[in-house]
Amino acid sequence: MKYWLMKSEPSCFSLDDLKNLPQGTDHWDGVRNYQARNLLRDEIKVGDGVLFYHSNCPEPAIVGLAQVVREGYPDHTALDPREKHFDPRASDDRPIWYVVDIQYLCHLPHPLNRDDLRQHPFLSEMGVLRKGNRLSVQPVTEAQWLEVLSINGIVDPEK
Repeated sequence: MKYWLMKSEPSCFSLDDLKNLPQGTDHWDGVRNYQARNLLRDEIKVGDGVLFYHSNCPEPAIVGLAQVVREGYPDHTALDPREKHFDPRASDDRPIWYVVDIQYLCHLPHPLNRDDLRQHPFLSEMGVLRKGNRLSVQPVTEAQWLEVLSINGIVDPEK
């Protein structure tokens, strides 16, 4: 099992949006960075944990937890000219971009903003804090995952 941080602007797609979908499940689409694409396509597996991070908002923070419920598959939004993530280079035969499906687990009782992360010994090394790191999908260590759970008093995130 691996752990990931996935960033989304709450004005585009928030943790509440995910929670309110049928089964609290949706595909993580629109990733247009090759490094993040490779993670979605090759590394992220069913059962992996997700820290849901709200970005580009007044107080960016890890706001909740999700889990991966379907491994990487071609991003259908790249094929549809009506979609904002359309890519004319992509085709059914040659997909360029990939998605995974994630399922809502819970909101964090204590969302962790950037200052919280910087001040914490385990969390201060998270990729999301590195200058210039704009990846919307990035790995998180098991120690960081467990610390986020511990700070929030979560024993089993699937309950």
